[in-house]
Parts: sequence; structure tokens; C-alpha cells
Amino acid sequence: MAKELGATEKDLINERVKKIAKIGKLGFAAYPSKSKKSYSNKRIHEIKEELLSSGQDIYLSGRVSALRGHGKLIFADLIDESGKIQIIFKADKMSDKEFQLVSLIDLGDFIEAKGSLFITNSGELSLECKKLQILTKALRPFPLEWYGLKDVETKYRDRYLDLALNPEVKEKFVLRSKIIESLRQFLLEKGFLEVDTPTLQPIAGGASAKPFSTHYNAYDRDVFLRIAPELYLKRLLIGGFEKVFEFARCFRNEGADAAHNPEFTLLEFYIAYADYEQLMDLTEEMIRFVTKAINNDKLKIEIAAPGQRPSGSATDRRIDFSKKFKRVTFDKLTGGKKSDEEFKATLSKLIEPTFVTNHPTELIPLAKRNEKNPKVVDSFQLVINGVELIKAFSELNDPVDQRRRFEEQAKLRQKGDEEAQPMDEEFLRALEYGMPPAAGWGMGVDRFVKVLTDSKTLREILFFPFMKPEK
Repeated sequence: MAKELGATEKDLINERVKKIAKIGKLGFAAYPSKSKKSYSNKRIHEIKEELLSSGQDIYLSGRVSALRGHGKLIFADLIDESGKIQIIFKADKMSDKEFQLVSLIDLGDFIEAKGSLFITNSGELSLECKKLQILTKALRPFPLEWYGLKDVETKYRDRYLDLALNPEVKEKFVLRSKIIESLRQFLLEKGFLEVDTPTLQPIAGGASAKPFSTHYNAYDRDVFLRIAPELYLKRLLIGGFEKVFEFARCFRNEGADAAHNPEFTLLEFYIAYADYEQLMDLTEEMIRFVTKAINNDKLKIEIAAPGQRPSGSATDRRIDFSKKFKRVTFDKLTGGKKSDEEFKATLSKLIEPTFVTNHPTELIPLAKRNEKNPKVVDSFQLVINGVELIKAFSELNDPVDQRRRFEEQAKLRQKGDEEAQPMDEEFLRALEYGMPPAAGWGMGVDRFVKVLTDSKTLREILFFPFMKPEK
């Protein structure tokens, strides 16, 4: 439910509505369909010498972030996605109607200005406006109290305002996009095929988690939002593909905290004729590839120690991805620790990139048993700065053993374990046709972005995290 407007805010909105009528009386539209924008603001700065020497007229379009001056000389700051440029409105350089239009501009409006560039006496690149068009009249004024706002709940709830008013927030999401682009580029260059598998599934399998459920009206069947794409990606190996990957939106009906969100992006890939040890080498190569791509070709990143913000304090940690990643077996890391909480507390102490290998068989029911020790599986987790980012293992392709593991999971479900994996007869049937030896790999993309952007919580790098209703 939308918040009720205060009296002052209502008055401001009413004033802007009146300005729309005045814009119409001058013969202009407040919400025209087209814009003639010539270049982004960043591009204009890049080619300014060429534009200054030519004296040609160009069109700038963007949001008004500041207004200064009065009378016959008015200045405005115009921002777009790439940066800011100053616009100067002079009464003697514009028609009477268009200069009257300037007085109807408010902060937050989108406008289009046509004119030529010049350098002011103070050395600022500016556009002297000759023609003006309002592109969008903003009815609601930006909240002045937003600057310096410490209520993160409000910042996440009204993310569009956070993006519009805080360039550093926007930059973090640009970085997120670059990280995903680099992950995709790495896999494509390695010969992988990007695929799509079902989000709505008859059985929620491929991981140990509690699913979200819904109903498929067209087939009159209850289904689940996927908790992982694994069992469908393996079917593609059975079908003859040898290298596949998917950026899968997954859903697990569990708690939310700094490192967990019920809706998240999972990158999974599978390679036929490979094992988990080969994937550890490939993982190191991938992490270095992505880090260099987003970190100016450098392999060291600075991150704050847990609980320490802002970055730059004496307690900051440096992660060096150029070093060989550490490897430690699960039993040596955990010792006598039995509970999940104790295990996670152990992981939180691993700061440098560390592979935790060979988990107990009952923890990963889809992984292949180790040939020398069948009580453990051929698996690894990658932990960085205390956060589990990747889980991978040699895939179980023995349908008899897989059925036995599913049966063990089914017993756990009967005892009330909602996260135990259900029996999946369709997958077992596919496996009986034969799946080549293979290794599978899964990364929590949001967690990886969290580490590389030195973010405190996942919500910082999610555009629109789910929020409780406002009171």
C-alpha cells in the first residue's frame, strides 16, 4: 500500500500538476513520445574538442538535478546514466515561449536541450540552449532528506530513488553486470553452451532445500519453483551435450540474512569426462579471469573485515587471487564438529580462497563416492572471506547407487526433514540410459558479487530485495 501523502507534499504535487496545464497552453507536450538525444553525456566529454571546433548543434537529454540563477540567465545540471553536463538558458538565445518553458522546469524533470557547446570562464563544459523540450514532468519531488539517509530499509524499498540520487549505488550494479558478463564470457570461450531449463518443476530436486510451491492451472498440477537446475542439466549430458551452463533464477523457502536470500541467481555448469579435481583448476582460472576483468587487470582486492565499515579502515583485508588456492579436506577442517552451525562457524574463519574437499557422503546425495574412501564424496566448496561461493563434485552416474541415496533421503523426509531430496523416478529413468562420467559446479552469483564489491549484505547488490509491508 502506498504511503499517505503529507500536506506539504500534496501541495507540491498540485503545483506541478498546474505547471502541466501551463506547458500545454504554451503549445508543448509534458510527455512527448520522442527524443533526439545525440550522445551520452560521457561521450560528449570524450569528443568535446571535435564538437567545440565544429560549433555544431547537438541534442542533450536527461534529468534535471540542479537549477540556479533567475531572470534572463538560468543554469541547470543535466544528468544521464553516464554523467553530468551543465545547460545554460539565456533569454536572448531562445524564443519567448521556450524561455517561459524554462520557468516551468522542476528538479527531477527530464528535458531535451538543443544547442552548441562552449567552455565557461570557470572552465566548465556547457551547452548554450537554443531550443527546449520537456520530456517528462516529474510530479513528485525528490525527498531532500534522502541525502545522508541511514535507514537502509527505506533505501532498499525505494531503490529507484537510491539509484537516481546516489551514483555510487548505481556503480555497484554496473559492476554486478560486468561480473556476470565476465563469467559468461569465460564459459563461452571454453566451449560451453548456454541453456535454459524449467523454473516450474514437478519435483523440487537438485539440492537440499525447502521449496516454494504453486499450482499450474493449465495442467491442474501442483508444482515447485526450482531450487536448482541440476537434474535437468544432467539430462542434457545424457542427451549428448558435453559442456552446458545456465544462469538460473532459483527459489528456496528459507530464512534471509546477510548471506542468504530466498530468491537468488545460481550459475551451474556441467562437463562430461571431467572430475572435481579438474574443476578446482578451472575454478581458479575463472576467478582470476573475472577479477582481472572488473579490477583493472589486478588480482588483489581490498575487503572490509566482517562488522567493519566503511572500507579503508585499518582492519581491511586483502584477498590475493594470484596465489594458488588452499585445499583442505572436510574432516581436517571440521574435526569433531557435528552441527551445521559449528561447521559454518569454521568456514567463517577462512579468509583466503580455500577449497574444502571430500564431504561426507550423506551431505551430498548426488555426488560420486571417493574410490579410496566410500564414506566421502569427490567434492569441494570454495570459501572466500568466510562465505561459501561454490559447491562442485564429480557427478554420481551409477543409477543403482543414486536410487539408494534417494531412498535414504526419502527416509529423512518421512522423519520430518523438509529439506531432504525427494525420490525422482523420471531422473532415475534418464540416468539408466547412461550418463558419461562428469563433474558439476554451482556458484551463488549474488554472493560472488557481494565479495567482489565489498558489500556487507546481499541486499546491497540486489536491485529490488523483497521487503516486508510498511506499517
